[in-house]
Amino acid sequence: MFLKLIMLFTVIPIIELMLLLRINQYIGFGYTILLVFLTGVVGAFLAKQQGRGILHRIKRDMAQGQMPGDELVNGLCVLIGGALLLTPGIITDIAGFSLVIPSTRHALKQSIKRKMKQMIREGTVHVHYHKDL
Repeated sequence: MFLKLIMLFTVIPIIELMLLLRINQYIGFGYTILLVFLTGVVGAFLAKQQGRGILHRIKRDMAQGQMPGDELVNGLCVLIGGALLLTPGIITDIAGFSLVIPSTRHALKQSIKRKMKQMIREGTVHVHYHKDL
């Protein structure tokens, strides 16, 4: 797990920087900065829009006495995707948009749910709760 965190916080930013420098060579510094800025703004807008819809559906499901499991996974995907879109870089933007856009998020959500079920079956995930909560 520690190695994965090192990769996440060191190798990915280095690759992102290299990609941005390469893009800078082709389209210029100003357009590269504009690209980073626009993906951040568009990403924040999409994440906010999707997040509001998800919150509405969670409230609706809870009002009907249903557990909003799918919508909670949707919310997690949009939250992570929004954070990735605010991070400068091409790889993080692709990952972020794929988590925020509903059609691509659906496929990823199914994969996440399968992985979570597998981890629960294997016992690699433990769910604890405190009865005072």
